Amino acid sequence: MKAKLGVGALFVLFLAGLWLVAAPFAVGYQPRGAAYADSTINDMWVGGALAGLSFVALVVYAADALRDLASRGRHADPTH
Repeated sequence: MKAKLGVGALFVLFLAGLWLVAAPFAVGYQPRGAAYADSTINDMWVGGALAGLSFVALVVYAADALRDLASRGRHADPTH
């Protein structure tokens, strides 16, 4: 149960980071063709860092889960 909650939270953080990167353009507070506003730069850095860190954490979790599955398979009784 705790693992599902953690993975769900990481996924939500990943989506929030993607939204922060896209928000200045989707919402429209970054004018088209203009120099990036400070808020746009901030959103892109924070959103990129949030999305990147949560993605890395998801990959690490998946690698650990695969390693655990492989370990269980290696120790399984081959007669069954």
